[in-house]
Amino acid sequence: MFNSNKDAHIPVMLNEVLTYLALKSGGVYVDGTLGMGGHSEAILERIGSSGRLIALDRDAQSMALAKERLDCYKQHSTFVHDNFKNIESILKDIGVNYVDGILLDLGISSFQLDNPQRGFSFREDGPLDMRMDQESHVSAFDLVNSLSEKELSSILKDYGEERWHHRIARSLVTQRVLEPIRTTQELERIVVKSMPYGRKRTRIHPATRTFQAFRIAVNRELDSLEDGIKKCANCLKMNGRLVIISFHSLEDRIVKKTFKEWVKSGAFKELTKKPISSTEAETKNNPRARSARLRAVEKIL
Repeated sequence: MFNSNKDAHIPVMLNEVLTYLALKSGGVYVDGTLGMGGHSEAILERIGSSGRLIALDRDAQSMALAKERLDCYKQHSTFVHDNFKNIESILKDIGVNYVDGILLDLGISSFQLDNPQRGFSFREDGPLDMRMDQESHVSAFDLVNSLSEKELSSILKDYGEERWHHRIARSLVTQRVLEPIRTTQELERIVVKSMPYGRKRTRIHPATRTFQAFRIAVNRELDSLEDGIKKCANCLKMNGRLVIISFHSLEDRIVKKTFKEWVKSGAFKELTKKPISSTEAETKNNPRARSARLRAVEKIL
């Protein structure tokens, strides 16, 4: 059963986030991916009543719950329902020029995963949606049922790094001729049936990469990251820090490449020579943290 209890959400790599943000009392910070507010709550506790937090998220439902959680900090927090890629215009609109630090946690939240009506997971059956912003027009249903076999194959290959992208795409097109593919578990069954027999018994569920691929495509996640990360750089004060947690190689590749370019230009200092992984203790307590990778930079020019 879906549980929206804030206690069910555990912020990933919280200690590492706080360390690399190097929070200071009275500072101004942005949580570009508010989620259920776990990271934001810890930031607000440490910057004091003279500090300010600007919290952004595309998901209006999770933002409403996070605002409730953070109600006692409302005097020095600002919530904006928007994509972090628009951070420059958002800060301009609220009268903020530069900030001391920015956090981006790129993972999908437990709130989104655990609600079958959002369509992000195949654990329970639900509509094939996957939109982080419920006001956006294109859902996973639209992509799965309208794109050509070639386009579907490209999504699965490029965004899911799925070896069997051709087979899965062909199966999707064959099935939707009979009737539209409407639910998460319908999609899961088609993917599993498309796999060679031995591939159905892997550690990772055979539909995982397909669901990742369609989620990224629906929400244009990699485009938002490439665009947004550069906008974040422009919004930092001198010695301001950008901390990013990624959850798969496609995200981490973009972050790594961009940070390397910034460091080479002399404008930033790399704080993490290699990505920081979650501790064994955290992974045991919060399996979602297993694939988390944290990178951080500091603006020096």
